[in-house]
Amino acid sequence: MRNRVNKILLIWCIVVTLILVGLGAFEVTRVVGKSGLFAKNAKSAPVTTSTEVLTQAENAMQWQDDWIKHDGVIYDYNEDIMTFLVMGIDKTDEEVTPVYGEINGGQADALFLLVFNPHNETTTVIGINRNTMTDVEMYDEYGNYVNTIKAQIAVQHGFGDGVEGSCDLEKRAVSNLFYQLPIHGYAAINMSAIPTINDEVGGVDVTPTFDFASGDYEFKAGETVHLDGDAAFAFLQNRDLEQIGSADKRLARQKVYLTAFIRQVIETTKSQPTLAVDIYKAISKQMVTDVSVDQLSYIASTVAGYDFNEDSLKLLKGETRLGEKFEEFYPDQNELYELFLDTFYEKVDVQG
Repeated sequence: MRNRVNKILLIWCIVVTLILVGLGAFEVTRVVGKSGLFAKNAKSAPVTTSTEVLTQAENAMQWQDDWIKHDGVIYDYNEDIMTFLVMGIDKTDEEVTPVYGEINGGQADALFLLVFNPHNETTTVIGINRNTMTDVEMYDEYGNYVNTIKAQIAVQHGFGDGVEGSCDLEKRAVSNLFYQLPIHGYAAINMSAIPTINDEVGGVDVTPTFDFASGDYEFKAGETVHLDGDAAFAFLQNRDLEQIGSADKRLARQKVYLTAFIRQVIETTKSQPTLAVDIYKAISKQMVTDVSVDQLSYIASTVAGYDFNEDSLKLLKGETRLGEKFEEFYPDQNELYELFLDTFYEKVDVQG
């Protein structure tokens, strides 16, 4: 049974990695891949400080630069953790191309941090509300920096070129939200790829947790429905802009879908071993990623066997308010900090 579970987890992790970063040659050395991933970040740890004053005994310890104290506990940043940003861009273009002009890069309507922890061999996915209010860098139509404002985090992608420039901006915004967290790679996928990805695994069965209508489709709470093509797009993408909290509810739907999608990937791969290759080829023109072939080799060989379950999908907690024009989501800073510590830090054994 354990061998079977490990095999399933291995298949799932490889599929997720291939979708995230593209198909590559796994023969390239893991050592080169690891150094390339971690070299992308000039800093080796987030920029945050202790929330409490250190005691005399703690001051006398050999305090490390990446240690912090919170609620009487000392934490150490896990420098071996690997974090990737997955973005769903609100564009229906069949091919990603550079754009020009102010805020034409497309908004990041879906934002997920994919976190691989080699110390406890777990995979965590953190869903970020697209309306999260944070620092957003504004640029004019010529790409010149104008100002930094408080705005929905999704719009940061739009101030770039629609390709690598936009991804770098969004990556920096998410990193800053999590106390300048190092992010080792990204994948930005046009929402137009949703039907293709969904149908490549034979469709996905979901059970909505609340009633809602989207386009030509109606979904009922507790009623399991099989999603094909456009139905999957409607389930994941559309929302009622006239309804307060519509982005929150959509994010909850995305969590339901991702959990079901992962199960379907595991099942489909049993009869279709080339599934990962097929998905990548099908969406390659609708995706932008900065992870190279050797880095892919390191990721795939490292995360094999990591644990993932429904509780591994986390959503930021907070409050949605109606601003002057649009919805604004304000994360609960205490909850955000606790999630940040639980995911990226480890407790220090001061007795050891």
